[in-house]
Amino acid sequence: MSSTNIYPLLKKIDSPQDLRRLSEDEVLQVANELRSFLLNSVSKSGGHLAAGLGTVELTVALHYVFDTPKDQLVWDVGHQAYPHKILTGRRESIHTIRKKDGLSPFPKRKENPFDSFGVGHSSTSISAALGMAIAAAQDNRDQQMIAIIGDGGITGGMAFEALNHAGVLDSNLLVILNDNEMSISPNVGALNNYLAKILSSKFYSTVREESKKVLSKMPSVWELARRTEEHMKGMVIPGTLFEELGFNYIGPIDGHDLPTLISTLQNLRNLPGPRFLHVVTRKGKGYKPAENDPVAYHGVSSFDPELDYLPKSKPGKPTYTQVFGDWLCDMAKQDPRLLAVTPAMREGSGLLRFSKEFPDRYFDVAIAEQHSVTVAAGMACEGYKPVVAIYSTFLQRAYDQLIHDVAVQDLSVLFAIDRAGLVGPDGPTHAGSFDYSYMRCVPNLVVMAPADENECRQMLYTGFLHDGPASVRYPRGKGPGVEVEQTMQALEIGKAEVRKKGQRIALLGFGCMVQPAMEIADSLEATVVNMRFVKPLDEQLLIQITDSHDILVTLEDNVVAGGAGSAVNEFLQSRQINTPILNIGLPDAFIEHGSREECLSDAGLDKEGIHKTIAAYLKNRGSMGHQKTG
Repeated sequence: MSSTNIYPLLKKIDSPQDLRRLSEDEVLQVANELRSFLLNSVSKSGGHLAAGLGTVELTVALHYVFDTPKDQLVWDVGHQAYPHKILTGRRESIHTIRKKDGLSPFPKRKENPFDSFGVGHSSTSISAALGMAIAAAQDNRDQQMIAIIGDGGITGGMAFEALNHAGVLDSNLLVILNDNEMSISPNVGALNNYLAKILSSKFYSTVREESKKVLSKMPSVWELARRTEEHMKGMVIPGTLFEELGFNYIGPIDGHDLPTLISTLQNLRNLPGPRFLHVVTRKGKGYKPAENDPVAYHGVSSFDPELDYLPKSKPGKPTYTQVFGDWLCDMAKQDPRLLAVTPAMREGSGLLRFSKEFPDRYFDVAIAEQHSVTVAAGMACEGYKPVVAIYSTFLQRAYDQLIHDVAVQDLSVLFAIDRAGLVGPDGPTHAGSFDYSYMRCVPNLVVMAPADENECRQMLYTGFLHDGPASVRYPRGKGPGVEVEQTMQALEIGKAEVRKKGQRIALLGFGCMVQPAMEIADSLEATVVNMRFVKPLDEQLLIQITDSHDILVTLEDNVVAGGAGSAVNEFLQSRQINTPILNIGLPDAFIEHGSREECLSDAGLDKEGIHKTIAAYLKNRGSMGHQKTG
């Protein structure tokens, strides 16, 4: 059977304009076809699945009711936006998502005019949509701005800052809370759907506002009416908070009841001012394995959708994330002062085992990176030893707290920084490209980068014992595969190690760049130094290396600007050492998505790229025997 026969209506939709030509009955069929198409596509290509399955009806309803792209949809995070991509002209290329030169894993302005705002990190949608609404009002444009945010994303402080601002502006803004944690029983769901239709109607809105004007002139009656309204809404609608912020709150409604969604959105489209629609969905909707385990089916590799389980990964050496998770449990057994903090990244940061073995010492603060750092600072003030497990790209969001609340006070907080360097399929929004640069300039902060899995364990131990703030940053996935020693030994802070002795050229590797340095060292007859510490540098060893080598090459999976190589440059300059130095790292550009290996190759940070860059540098200098000038 051809794909046209499997998806007869969906195959005719190349833009939402095509969708809006259909009847509501046909739109119901489109939703069913869309869910099936999404499942079949992602099961072959891999990608984010459960979130998209849960937003099929909502996405269809939004594009059916609103005049997109004139009316602009702003998706939060973007995991939920696969159906949006399929309906906006990218159906035939959805299989390329997260692959090199394929579709971005998240909405991206340069990719498609229906992607009104680029996303990746959470809790940004309301701020962005509000900014668009303000701009439209300035230009007297009749446009709808719609922010779609999840129940996880709305826990971020930025979302509440935006809600607080929006409520006082009377902007033409609709915020849709996609709540996929609450469950609605059939009776409650039917009642809420009925209430939503009433409360979103123009008749109710008009009567409500006019009644307020009349009753406000009769203080005692007005107060009684106000209290009655709040009491009734408090009983049947969890929207008092949003009403107090200035929003017209509607919901919760069943996010998989497409007719109700359409009629409610049609009513809301005609209401002025800030509106808040609470939609309840189920992650993985329509595919039982994903409904039963939405965490496992959040991001998937290719799998057989006919089976009720995902393929198991082949056993092998542990990933850096697993090394951290094991160390955390081992360390917690030794020291009762250890507390673990994470901003909603339990599985991603390797905290699942710890959360089960030490539930009273595990703190998931939701998507609140700033809070995660400051709450750890508070713990440290009281004599505890907090470990903040966070992705490099997410720590950027808590930079002020890192400086102001931890470093200034010289508090003993250990940062276990995952996904450092290039991360691959998630692209530039998730790449940890800047942490060397933004951390090494902070006083009191120790910055460590392990060359392998065992060194990662020992550095975590070193940082935990250190009296003051410390960080260990490590890449996504597996390392070179060395055996991890169960015994923990603290490293001497600020001491590098020579891994291979050569002559003339010294390769100074930071973190995962030590491995490619070792692979090309023989062909260059080069010395390889595992620098270990970005801050403090091993200044004594650097002086020895410059005395015995003609050229230094620094290697890092961080931007060259202000990175580890820059730290070496600054030290040499301060000592008036003029040994020629080549800094190799990430370029002054965002590396697009692909596999991690492809991204490293694009950045020139695989062994072939590094060797090529060094060879070109040597050629430009005239010969390998060129003598240093200092």
